[in-house]
Parts: sequence; C-alpha cells; structure tokens
Amino acid sequence: MKPGKPQRPPPPPIERIAARSAEIGGSIPVRRVLPVRGRRTIGAWCFLDHAGPASFAPGAGMRVGAHPHTGLQTFTWLIEGEVLHRDSLGNEQLIRPGQVNLMTAGRGVVHTEESLPGERRLHAAQLWIALPPEVAGCAPAFEHHPALPQWRIGGCRATLLAGSFGGQVAPTRLHSPLVGLDLMSPENAAIGLPLDPSFEYGILPLTGEVHLGGERIAADELAYLGSGRNALALDLAPGTRLLLIGGEPRREEIVIWWNFVGGSKEDVAQAQRDWESGYGERFGRVAGYDGEPLKAPPLPWVGR
Repeated sequence: MKPGKPQRPPPPPIERIAARSAEIGGSIPVRRVLPVRGRRTIGAWCFLDHAGPASFAPGAGMRVGAHPHTGLQTFTWLIEGEVLHRDSLGNEQLIRPGQVNLMTAGRGVVHTEESLPGERRLHAAQLWIALPPEVAGCAPAFEHHPALPQWRIGGCRATLLAGSFGGQVAPTRLHSPLVGLDLMSPENAAIGLPLDPSFEYGILPLTGEVHLGGERIAADELAYLGSGRNALALDLAPGTRLLLIGGEPRREEIVIWWNFVGGSKEDVAQAQRDWESGYGERFGRVAGYDGEPLKAPPLPWVGR
C-alpha cells in the first residue's frame, strides 16, 4: 500500500485579544489591541490603535504633541475626518479619508498630529511596523499615499493598505513581508480570502461584527489566527469594517517602550536619554506646532 499524502496540521485555535483604552491626546476614544502580554507582534506589525469613530466639538479633536519615534514605521489609515501631520523632516501633510501616511522613524524622528480646527469627526487606525535590524537605524523618511488599490470581494469593498493581495500591490514602502487590508461591508456578506500559510494573521473588526468558523468576533476584538492557513471564510454583518493584518513571523526579539522600538533595553534607554537631553542632533524639532513636546514616562526596568 502506498503511503498517503502527508496531512497538513489543522490551523491553530483563534486567540482573542480584547482592546484596552489608551490615551493619545485630545478627546478621542482610543482602543489598543497590540502589543499585549503574550502577543507582541503579528509579522512585523507591532502596534495597533483604533481611534473613534468619534464626534466632537470644533477644536476638541485629536491633538498629539511633539513626540519621538525610533526603530519603526508609523502607519496611519484615515477613515473619517482630516488630520494634519508635521514632522522634524519639515513635512506638513494633511491626510484625508482613504489615505495613508507612512513615516519611517529609523534612527529617530519627531512628529505631531492634529485635527483641523473645524473638524467634528474622526475615525482612524494607527499601526506601527517594527523595522528589521539591518534598517532599524536608517535615515528617517515620510511618504503620503492619497490613492490605494480598491476592488470588490463579494459584497465588500477592499482597500489594500500594505503589501500584496488578490493580484493587487500597495504603494506603501515596506522593509518586511507584510499585508494590510481594509474590508467594508454595507450589507451581509460571506467571503473567502486566500492566505499565505507562511504568514501569521490577525483580524480586527472596527465596526460591526464578523463570524469566523462559528465564532463571533465583535468590534474592537482582535482575533489572532496564527499561521498555516491557506484561506479564510468570513461572514460579515451589515456595516462591518475590518482590518486584516499579517506577515512573516519575526525571528528577532524587540523591546517596545513608549514611542520607541529597539533591539534591546539599552537601545530604548539610549533613545529616551537622547530625547530627555533636549532632542539633540538625533531627533530635531517640529516647526509650526505651538504646544509643548511630550515627556517620556520613566523606564519600567530602571531601579528594579
């Protein structure tokens, strides 16, 4: 008798990650799902905040003062409202719904984010991408993407934010194998998505709810799917919007503290010392912002 074809092991069970409240500046409710204890990254995605959807009085929206970043890329996906980005490279860029701002911090950069004075709504997702060790200390850079690939998957509108998917390629410049996809379903929809089994994945409903393998995933609940999946079947309720993120699992450990990503605690501690010393040559300053820079919280491992 010929031996049978080796069977692929079943995919891992879904890991649920509940959002927690976070503060970013202003009166916008923010829920954070990455990083958490036990789940620091999905691929190179190492941070995910969901801001809004929120309504507010004029002048009471987002206002995030000058703050530094190292060792990462900030990835802002705007769904509602308008936000003004300024940075220490001299960029001043308004981001509108359906657009992405991608800032590569590298060795160090400073930026601010503000709702415009007349704005009354905001809905956005902000993610970070941990840079691989060979480019973690690169020169900082900024790019704005006003147009992204869009197409239909079943009854859903798909927008490709990062990487490649379904024959589409996003323009956002990455340094690791990643994917980021936004799906919006105005009506009930049952869809199938092809996946790369070498990637690990997570899905986060921003609004509405999703049913996956008989399990209900509510808004602001991250479902970590692990790797080894070739496809994903989803049932979306009317008005559901979700993010699918994924990438090759990282081999290198990273340290994340405040707005810094580093390869070690010493990397992060040095970045904090450089920031607290008055920016120095490492970070620079943001022109046009009238507020005070943010202060870094004490390092949690110092004095223990």
